[in-house]
Amino acid sequence: MTDIAIKVENLSKLYRIGSRQNDYRTLRDTITDAFTAPFRKLRKRVESKRLEGDSNLSALGSPQNSSLSALSSPLSADMIWALKDVSFEVKRGEVVGIIGRNGAGKSTLLKILSRITEPSEGYAEIRGRVGSLLEVGTGFHAELSGRENIYLSGAILGMRKAEIERKFDEIVAFAEIEKFIDTPVKHYSSGMYVRLAFAVAAHLDPEILLIDEVLAVGDQVFRKKCIEKMQEISTLGRTVFIVSHDLPMVSTLCKRCVLFDQGELLQDGSCSEVVDLYIRKGMENGKSPQGLTAHPGRSKQLCNLLTEVRLLNEKGDETLCFPMGGAITVQIAFQSKEALSFPVMGFRVVNLLGHTVFSAVSLWDSKMVSPSKARSGTFHCVIPSPSLNQGQYSITLVLVQLGEIMDKIENAIQFEIIPADVFSTGIIPRPDHGSIYAICEWSFEDGQIIKKTPHLETRISCLP
Repeated sequence: MTDIAIKVENLSKLYRIGSRQNDYRTLRDTITDAFTAPFRKLRKRVESKRLEGDSNLSALGSPQNSSLSALSSPLSADMIWALKDVSFEVKRGEVVGIIGRNGAGKSTLLKILSRITEPSEGYAEIRGRVGSLLEVGTGFHAELSGRENIYLSGAILGMRKAEIERKFDEIVAFAEIEKFIDTPVKHYSSGMYVRLAFAVAAHLDPEILLIDEVLAVGDQVFRKKCIEKMQEISTLGRTVFIVSHDLPMVSTLCKRCVLFDQGELLQDGSCSEVVDLYIRKGMENGKSPQGLTAHPGRSKQLCNLLTEVRLLNEKGDETLCFPMGGAITVQIAFQSKEALSFPVMGFRVVNLLGHTVFSAVSLWDSKMVSPSKARSGTFHCVIPSPSLNQGQYSITLVLVQLGEIMDKIENAIQFEIIPADVFSTGIIPRPDHGSIYAICEWSFEDGQIIKKTPHLETRISCLP
């Protein structure tokens, strides 16, 4: 059996903006459909013959479809490509992250793979049992209770009644809704919805699990629980497809990422490279002189003296994505019509909550040779080992002359810290452990030691 779980060839999806389906069906439509139904079934049987030999193989679209009229003909103003000529393969057991801006085509791809919609051109082959979680409460009926919806959603996902009954208690325990299991789900909060929906999908034991951005609804404890469940699924040799804007989570779970932009596959590769490209594309304005001059974070009462800010990694390459513990060089340029006396540059690193993590000021460095007067120049600040935990951060810039603020820009540039094994133990601190981490030296003494265990054999998968 082939090791390919998902194969996508020249997949395209065309939508007509603002189009609506008929609100009602006429008698003529019903009679016509009834008459043509046998012919449609016959055509599907003919197309499915090539799939014989693998009972778990399903196809969406048709590889024999050589008609490219939709692709070659000019589009009208009310038509848009949600996906355009997308091709890739996913091996069994891979955990793949799908990232991109809103409207890039990520959810459309998952809907095609989940057989919710059909492609306009190209085809996709899925080999294995698929579990989909594309939106909160997938397959739920508002009037039914949680218990009844477990059976309903499980049946829609392909589970048999005996299988649902065998896993029922485990599903309820995972969702943590024991008290509300017999309550109609219309009274559930969005968090309870996603708990139950994910619990059912995760216990389907799917060979392929498709997850859209739904975990954002859950709380931090439940998100951690879901991530551990997905890690468990991946270790069993199953394929996981994750669409998410949570880049730290994607970097933690996935070794491979696919970046979509305006319906096209922009890059497919290692997670660090793809996330780096995505961040750089989304933050290009923060690196250009024009972007700083007209930056929305600049006060109108101050002069436009700061012209450029750049971030470089250990190799000297400009980037907006750094591994934990990796050196960061901040370059800040300024230009003034009149010479500044004893200019001082400073910046603050701020986390997503708006809290300052640390500050850096050129005046604090005793080895710094400060100019007495300067009209322009570039300050270089090397941070050898910033102990920043994984997550997103921004930098606020300040230019000072003789104690007076000459220019200040809030959130001048943003960057991402991705997980890395900074402790050399395989244990990576989570974002909820704080914005920074500390390299500490531990020892143990006093008391009666029964047995000594090598440090690397005492790894803990779940830190408190």
